Amino acid sequence: MGQASFWQEAETLLGARLVRTQADRDLHGHSETWFAPTPPEAVAYPETTAEVAALVKLCAAHHVPVVGWGAGSSLEGHALAIKGGIVVDFRRMAAVLETRPEDRLVRVQPGITREALNTDLRATGLFFPVDPGANASLGGMAATRASGTTTVRYGSMRDNVAGLEVVLADGQVIRTGSGAAKSASGYDLTALMLGSEGTLGLITELTLRLHPHPEAISSAVCAFDTLETAVETVQMVMQMGIPMARIEFVDAEIARVFNKMNGSSLPEKPHLMIEFHGSDASVAEASARFGEVVTEMGGADFQWATTTEDRNRLWKMRHGAYSACLAARPGCMGLVTDVCVPMSRLAEAVAKGRAMLDAAGLTAPILGHVGDGNFHAIVLLDRDNAAELQKAKDVAHDLAHMALEMGGTITGEHGIGLGKRDMMAEEHGAAWGVMGAIKQALDPQNILNPGKLVPDAKGVV
Repeated sequence: MGQASFWQEAETLLGARLVRTQADRDLHGHSETWFAPTPPEAVAYPETTAEVAALVKLCAAHHVPVVGWGAGSSLEGHALAIKGGIVVDFRRMAAVLETRPEDRLVRVQPGITREALNTDLRATGLFFPVDPGANASLGGMAATRASGTTTVRYGSMRDNVAGLEVVLADGQVIRTGSGAAKSASGYDLTALMLGSEGTLGLITELTLRLHPHPEAISSAVCAFDTLETAVETVQMVMQMGIPMARIEFVDAEIARVFNKMNGSSLPEKPHLMIEFHGSDASVAEASARFGEVVTEMGGADFQWATTTEDRNRLWKMRHGAYSACLAARPGCMGLVTDVCVPMSRLAEAVAKGRAMLDAAGLTAPILGHVGDGNFHAIVLLDRDNAAELQKAKDVAHDLAHMALEMGGTITGEHGIGLGKRDMMAEEHGAAWGVMGAIKQALDPQNILNPGKLVPDAKGVV
């Protein structure tokens, strides 16, 4: 970069909201995990879709890369400006634009976080259910097709986004989807943008599907002697059709971390963390049936979270597992794996994953949203130990290969970004090339989040 005319026009457009200080650039040049810092040339803070469109049009005219930024909580380096250019931070576009309780829809700007949205919705009796753990921005969650602890009941972002407003690579603004419950009208461009990780456009507005708050909620935690038995319990529960709102797994190491960092008193064994939503009668029935399965499978130390405070404490502890594991090994950094397999192979996959990590001599607690076959290892690494990092990356690749061999996927929810781009051909074959062709058609200059997700186009830097 460095074209004087570009900077003059960009500063005329955004004024003081185009920031080139080292502090701001550094803040937007790091990720939550092991990737090396890559500060952008500048950070833009737009306030309207029109500003985003004008900025992208200007960047296209000068061949300047553009990378979107939400809360910066992604784990695969999605928002790093590895080719330079401008990072577009959406924090000033964080409003609830319209709430339609009768349609169970809400229109929001991309910078609002899921927690802020649900706070705004409190008076409506509705909530937005997708819960990845981090207080991520809704735009970032859409761009990575996020899911989380509640996916087993409410689905992922794929199931809860009705429509989008998107700025394309030439500055054109399009709308996808509608407020209708269904449509057979043309290509599903909403689905195309979900999970595109900012490589096809910048999301400037979302229409989201809402759900009624359940009449009754019940949560519990129970311990098992072995990791395999805990996971087999999940399989049995799912096969019986017991309606779970959440069913999470943590291993013995994470139970120890919880006790150390949160003052809990969990047995140092693998645990399931469960939640039921519904009417008083349905929750009571599901809880009783689940308890019967746990007893049959040898589970013990069953503890019910009977109050709202107890439930919140339980799930806050689960959501804080990543940061608690990092704090338990001061000075370390994390590499988080993210594979998803068919439920029929889940127990086998977790057992093989544990064996791989142990054989490599890595400290790596395991947890996951096992109700949908998705589990993670949090590999704790010495920041200055390059050999340990390489070993962790090798095991992460081996886990992903295992998932593909079992008919699963290399990422259940974290996405591709930088970390898994080299495995896309193995999972998708010729279809990865089709993704590249779509990228080339919509962004021929490759200015939108270049170097991510899709193969490089020939002749394009």
